Amino acid sequence: MATDPQPGAAAAGGGRERRGSEAGPWKLALRRFLRNRWAVAFLGLFVLIVLFVLAAPLWADHVAHTGPNRNHTLEKLKVGDEVREVVNIEGQPIGPQWFEADGKFFLGADGRLGRDEMVRLMYGGRISLLIGLSTAVITTALALVLGLLAGYYRGWVDSVIARVLDVIWSLPVLLIGIALGITLAIGGLKLGPVEIQAGSLWGPILVICIFTVPYIARPIRGEVLALTEKEFVEAAVAQGAGPLRIMFAEILPNLASTAIVFFTLTIANNMLFEAGLSFLGAGVQPPNASWGTLISDGSDLLNTQPLLAILPGVLITLTVLSLNVVGDGLRDALDPRSKVRLEAHTGMVEPKGASV
Repeated sequence: MATDPQPGAAAAGGGRERRGSEAGPWKLALRRFLRNRWAVAFLGLFVLIVLFVLAAPLWADHVAHTGPNRNHTLEKLKVGDEVREVVNIEGQPIGPQWFEADGKFFLGADGRLGRDEMVRLMYGGRISLLIGLSTAVITTALALVLGLLAGYYRGWVDSVIARVLDVIWSLPVLLIGIALGITLAIGGLKLGPVEIQAGSLWGPILVICIFTVPYIARPIRGEVLALTEKEFVEAAVAQGAGPLRIMFAEILPNLASTAIVFFTLTIANNMLFEAGLSFLGAGVQPPNASWGTLISDGSDLLNTQPLLAILPGVLITLTVLSLNVVGDGLRDALDPRSKVRLEAHTGMVEPKGASV
């Protein structure tokens, strides 16, 4: 004779079902992401890198006692009872001093100008992250607008936007980017009320944004084309909602997960793009420094001080790697198809066909 399940067990199972059914999609996505140990670990690594570059003013003012662009060519450094030249008569900069000089020239000096490499490494990271984040925000927002317009209106609007994106997509990105970057670095840009000064950070930001938009706008346009066929859009049209309300109140929220993933991955790609432009002299201009310019400056001293080129390269690699792993983790967490796998694994909801 079969016996009824215990009331406590039934209540516990019902509680798990209720908790699973009441949890919203964003809460479920957060649970999925936190279960991805690699993604969480690399997110922690990215946070550490951000804290490292944000601490640049503290290190410069209280440890190194210098700025990122201050020259020390003719200065001498006292280490214990020994006096060392920051730049010797042959033009060779001082090597890493670690903590021997109370934190001054921790990684040595850069080239003939004798600037503190540790300070420039931290400030250069701030510029690299600033360019990566700002370009990711601009390109993601612009791509969402273009994707919404092309996918919703279709017709000639879609044709014009799609053809422009295709043209930009087909261009040799690095070659055109170098040409535009050098042009902006030398002569700036004056276009009506918009003016970019020569050597401004807006130069590489503009170049990166131009060539990054198609990589986000094209897939978003495809998603919008699919979403416009859904029942909730037809219901909004039947209720008399206008195009702007449908695009930004009905369709846009359904693109949030896609935009978040693209935003994360775009930061990494744009940082690599900026490093390439700066290494070739078409990105960040002196005296400002980014990790790309530091690699370029350090390449001349690879035989004597390889750390000057290796350390910024390692930081770029770790930053890009961490953002890509986090982006993959967000993609898996925000994928609705993984909902059943998660709930079945955690025991919140039993999978179909489970024995009772």
